[in-house]
Amino acid sequence: MGADKTVNGSSATSQVKSAARVLDILDDIATHGEGTQLQLGTRLGIPKSSLHALLRTMCARGWLDTDQTGSIYRLGVHTLTVSSAYIDSDPVLTRAGAVMDEIAAATEETVHLGRLDGSEIIYTAKRESKHPLRMYSAVGRRLPAYSTALGRAMLAEMPEDVRDSLVPHQIKAITTQTVTDRDALLAIIDKAARLGYAEESEESCLGVRCFGVALPFSRRSVDALSIAVPISRLKQGQEDLIIETLLSVKARLSAMNDKLVS
Repeated sequence: MGADKTVNGSSATSQVKSAARVLDILDDIATHGEGTQLQLGTRLGIPKSSLHALLRTMCARGWLDTDQTGSIYRLGVHTLTVSSAYIDSDPVLTRAGAVMDEIAAATEETVHLGRLDGSEIIYTAKRESKHPLRMYSAVGRRLPAYSTALGRAMLAEMPEDVRDSLVPHQIKAITTQTVTDRDALLAIIDKAARLGYAEESEESCLGVRCFGVALPFSRRSVDALSIAVPISRLKQGQEDLIIETLLSVKARLSAMNDKLVS
């Protein structure tokens, strides 16, 4: 192979490296929160001179913002613009909105939409409960798929070899109730595959029980809906209603999807 192709005085390799660093900065701040140039450089291992130039450019383009001192960097308003454009253009999010409203009205509980990304789920939409419910479920947040009803519902729809590859051998506990035995966890997902819905109790948020189903119109079963309810408010009749509602919606959407593709 010859030398890297030069564009505007820079090699293609250096341009890709710079782009990767920009994305690393956005990912780091989204995950760990705002930081100074020193903190970001330490976390990312980017040389001071390179990082300074990148931060200045990202601030000028609205991807980052600073505090009044100009020393602490956080996400800028342009990230919101891009996020909103993604939400508006995603067909699953558009189609699932009315379904989420329906489920929220029927159960009066918190409804989540999530997407599988590797071995994690990302919360992509949410409908709040009529009742107060505090849990780690803001849109854009990530959790391991194995600890959530959303993730288990999606994993249950996949072939066993794919499912097995997405459940880590070393399972990290999210709460004191998280199932960390891999064989037990795979058995739970197998049960979800048989029942058509998944559940978890206090494994991703203490005091909360969740039930989830995969969306039948989702590409490769990577989207799911769930209902979260505080255990203190969950009675047998309410649990039955939640499961029946989710299975009914899943069956209806599956029938509609079959007509569209036939």
